[in-house]
Amino acid sequence: MILGCAWYPEHWDESRWADDIRLMREANISLVRVGEFAWSRLEPQDGQMALDWLERAVTLATAQGMMVVLGTPTAAPPAWLTQAHPEVLAIREDGRPEVHGARGHFNPASATYRTYCARIAGALAERFGKHPQVIGWQIDNEYNHVSYDAETLAQWQAWLMAKYGTLDALNSHWTTSYWSQEYTDWSQLPFPLRAGHNPGLTLDWKRFVTDLLRSYQKTQIDAIRQFAEPRQWITHNFMGWFDLFDHYKLCEDLEIASWDNYVGTGHLNYLSNGAAHDLTRGFKRRNFLVLETQPGSVNWAGVNNALDRGEVRCMAWHAVGHGAEVVSYWQWRSALNGQEQYHGCLVAPDGNPRPLYEEVSKLGKEFTSVAKFLRGTTPASEVAILHSYDDRWAINGQRFHKDFDPVEHLLSFYRPLRAMSFGVDILHPSAPLSAYKLVIAPHLHLVDDEISEHLLKYVEEGGHLMLGPRSGFKNAFDNALLPVRQPGPLAWSLGAHVEEYYALDTPVPVTGAWEDGEATIWAEWLKVDADNVEVKLRYGTGNGWLDEQPAMVTRKVGNGRLTYLAAWLDVPLTRRVVSWMTGASRLAPPFGPVPEGVEVCRRVGGGRELYILINHTDRPLQVELPRALQNALTRTVHPQHIWLPARDVAVMGARVEITTPV
Repeated sequence: MILGCAWYPEHWDESRWADDIRLMREANISLVRVGEFAWSRLEPQDGQMALDWLERAVTLATAQGMMVVLGTPTAAPPAWLTQAHPEVLAIREDGRPEVHGARGHFNPASATYRTYCARIAGALAERFGKHPQVIGWQIDNEYNHVSYDAETLAQWQAWLMAKYGTLDALNSHWTTSYWSQEYTDWSQLPFPLRAGHNPGLTLDWKRFVTDLLRSYQKTQIDAIRQFAEPRQWITHNFMGWFDLFDHYKLCEDLEIASWDNYVGTGHLNYLSNGAAHDLTRGFKRRNFLVLETQPGSVNWAGVNNALDRGEVRCMAWHAVGHGAEVVSYWQWRSALNGQEQYHGCLVAPDGNPRPLYEEVSKLGKEFTSVAKFLRGTTPASEVAILHSYDDRWAINGQRFHKDFDPVEHLLSFYRPLRAMSFGVDILHPSAPLSAYKLVIAPHLHLVDDEISEHLLKYVEEGGHLMLGPRSGFKNAFDNALLPVRQPGPLAWSLGAHVEEYYALDTPVPVTGAWEDGEATIWAEWLKVDADNVEVKLRYGTGNGWLDEQPAMVTRKVGNGRLTYLAAWLDVPLTRRVVSWMTGASRLAPPFGPVPEGVEVCRRVGGGRELYILINHTDRPLQVELPRALQNALTRTVHPQHIWLPARDVAVMGARVEITTPV
């Protein structure tokens, strides 16, 4: 349990550093992240390394018991580099070159830029790779762009040549006979710069970008690993649902996944925000780090409101409940100038703590006090939701209904599960599934034999798989509709297929085993093909085509069950469907019912089971307990229930080990 902050000693006179470290320790902050944007100070001229100041900052911090994460500074190249080598600047989609003075303005495909990145990363690792208090490395910062220059285009064309071998194979896979798109030379292959480009080309572009950024990242990993001890982990700070690239693949080269958790305008919606935590945990299927989070407010949102008193603490425990091992604030103290002057921080420009400092200090004390209790535990789930970047890219490329947002569709299942206090893992469809009683595939759009066999094996061995609309629609290349009806290779086992699909301009009534509701955005007409298929929902009178047709079917398959929900349902009916799915899967919430607005996060490990309870509301609430439990934060045993004040937290368990008093 580590509380940290981003510290930029290069912004301040060195005489100030000791006071910063003292205030961090008084706030029970035990980790600093440094160096990530300091390239111009670390290498003020080409080849002239100036690392002594950073070593003095690291030494000062570690002398006070602080741990250090070093960021490679490659998200912000220095002016001498971009001036001497203008080819390292990215070219925007409109053909204009980036200019110096921001960040993320480099070309990740540039061989020249990669050489300089490897040099600075290697120099840092040579100096700090054996430092006992340097625990890890962050590569770059929030990958967020690609360049549309000649060097990137050549690599894109070479990538396609390596993948397909011949233009005949490429033309066949992309069905380029449509609209006279057939290519006769590799140099003709374009960037997908316009909307509505060939779906196969567009999906391959996303996969190329993934490989491009992965190789850019690997250049720095290799440079660091020449000198860094194996105990020092390497990570990158991702951005939640951002989908420029496939995060699962980039994480294959990292020891641990991390992300930056911000709210922006408004307040924490724990039922949605928790999904981004669970997504990040699913990249490596293990606990993760929050390397940046919001210290009250930001400076980039439409309205940069502050989080309410107590909300920052709740947000941190919310992250821990979903598996965060580090919660680190961006940033410690705002610079006196620069684009982020108004961003929230813990210390004001005059060097004195801001009001939020006290709340974070309390949080740090809590983390220290219960660290031993949480050590070795991780979120425990019996429900998984499947998520694939390929599926999202394919659907977003041809939504058919402007509001069919695949992330929002996934969240329509996630939110009711979390409201019922079920833990949820968000996983790639190829991940091991035997540990789960219920697996939900909200829109398994692209399928191949390997994935379908993997999922059917899960069902036949006793699992419950629910497929949502648009499943089994296209092949894995996104270049062709499957020559069978939805859900493609899974239709025979389901005993039903999709006769037709409809984007809805007006809702369609739905009725059946539970309360009536509506289908919105999307609906599919199911046709039953086997006798032992149960119809759970039917459409009412709507567009004439859907009237009285099945909207949801389920069938026992082997030792398990396969269910198909053919519509995007309204919120109340989705909640009822999710409740039925959990019951049919022999699942019960491990904690029990809680008031609306109370989040339950279960972590297990080392023979311990604990529950983090968070009251996200502005009023006190009583929570019934499944048995007598002790609150590690107060050392109080609660036999039957606990009162949680507004925006308060309890860490409950049967065996509480406390290291220091709260």
